[in-house]
Amino acid sequence: MTNVVRLGTLGLMAHVPQRLDPDRRRRRLELLVALADAKSAREHSQPQRLRGARLRELIANRRRHAN
Repeated sequence: MTNVVRLGTLGLMAHVPQRLDPDRRRRRLELLVALADAKSAREHSQPQRLRGARLRELIANRRRHAN
């Protein structure tokens, strides 16, 4: 007996991301860099906020694994 996976009609229509034009891709990357820089600066200036976020994430992960 073999493992055969049957694809429905949607299986053949897999989502293929469209390629962004170069200018849009460049602007998007610049935005992501700016957001990362802002987050880094915020975490540097407010370490207690970062600690709280890490703690909340740990608690959420423990709850997920407990269920």
